[in-house]
Formats: sequence, structure tokens, C-alpha cells
Amino acid sequence: MDTINHRLEQAVSIVEEAVALAMRFFEARDAIGARAKGFQDFVSEADTAVERLVRDRLAVAFPGQTVLGEEMGGIADDAYWIIDPIDGTTNFLRGSPFWGISLGFVRNGRPELGVVAVPVLGDIYAAAEGTGLLLNGQKCPRSISFEDVRVMSLGDSASADAQEIASLNVGLRHAGWVVESIRSTSLGLAFAARGIFDGHLQKLTTMWDIAGGAVLAREAGLDVRIGKRGDSDIPWVAAATPTLMAATEDLWPDIRRVL
Repeated sequence: MDTINHRLEQAVSIVEEAVALAMRFFEARDAIGARAKGFQDFVSEADTAVERLVRDRLAVAFPGQTVLGEEMGGIADDAYWIIDPIDGTTNFLRGSPFWGISLGFVRNGRPELGVVAVPVLGDIYAAAEGTGLLLNGQKCPRSISFEDVRVMSLGDSASADAQEIASLNVGLRHAGWVVESIRSTSLGLAFAARGIFDGHLQKLTTMWDIAGGAVLAREAGLDVRIGKRGDSDIPWVAAATPTLMAATEDLWPDIRRVL
């Protein structure tokens, strides 16, 4: 039976296999090929191989269902799987542990299932509507140590307006937050879900970056808002605690329009 829990179990199993493949590439990254897609935006052999693996496994587990991916594209319909095979390719290529694999399922524009792996740390976060946050198959209630320490994640990309991001960064710092940017949207959202960050904000993103992590954050109890920039189809995401969201609304009024 194709229940949400069954779908989540299948998705986790597929991501576990993808993690093993990605780690083999990571351990031999000096020998793999990579090319630039744009300014400081790279794709490697690992990206394409991991996406191909996930697509193949989804085709067996969920035959006939639509699949989109960062590297191989696709066209969205009312319900589809969406893959970011290596979220944080720049980090991956330089040997940083802050890269991940994201798999999400989106229905009628709303992410309803998500799996985000942090392969170097050995962690797989998962959630679907009503499951709560899971970490390596176990319930993972959002936990915060040292609540007086305010730390949040601010997403950035080479396509974003540097001045616009800098202005939000300064505003958040003045509001009392330490602002971190790890350049992996899915990890920013996963770490916010776990309680490492008070939230993750990103003014310019993509659905493959946010579909998996948005579900984690929502199921962990954060306020999650997804909108589009102006008249474009370019999404933004804000996932935060009530305190951080309230501070952000004064700095980024657009998020008030999606409640």
C-alpha cells in the first residue's frame, strides 16, 4: 500500500544507497571531473552519478511517477519527486563536510515528504506529513542547548544580489543573531529542524534545494514559509522560530505575505 510512511521508508532506503555512492566519490574527489555551470556554481561527476542512481531507484519503487533533478531536469506536474544529488558541490569539492543529498516529494506545490542526508556526519534526517522529525530512523524532537546563544543560517548563492543579502545579514546581526552561511540549503534547513540553528532564511533558492529540508523544519515545529520573488517563479524560503521570524519580518517584509 502506498501510504505516506511507506513512501518515506522507500525514500530513506534510496537515499542510503545514494550516500554510499556519494561517499566513494568524496573520498576520491581529487580524481573526479567537475565543470562550472555559472559563476562559482559547479557540477561534478558525483552530482550526475548520484542523481542517476536516485532516478533509477525511484523508477522501480514508484513506476510512472514524475521525477525532477537539478542536473537532469524534468517538468513538474501536480505531484513529483525532486532531487538535489549533491547540495553544496563547492563544499564537496573542497573537502568540507557541509554537503548533503536531498530528496523531496511535492504535491500541489507543497513539499510533503523530505529526506536530507549529511553523509560525512553519518546522519539521515527524514519526515513526512504527521511523522515528526526522524534522525537515522529514530524520533528526534527539536532540542535547543544554550537558548541564549542565537545562531541562524542565511542562505546565499552566486545568483543572489550581494547587497541584498548583505543588508539582511547586517540587520539580523543588529537584531542579535550570529549569522552563519554554510552554502548548503538542505543542511541549513536540517540543522534548523534539529535545533542547531534558530532557522534558515534564503531570499533566492530552488525547489530542489528546499523540498526535502522544508518538510523537516515544518515537522520539527518551525514556522515554514515558501514564496516567490516578485512576478518570477524563483522561490524563497523562511523557516524559523517565532522569535527569529518576528525579527525577520521587519527586515524582509515579503515574508509577511505568506502566512
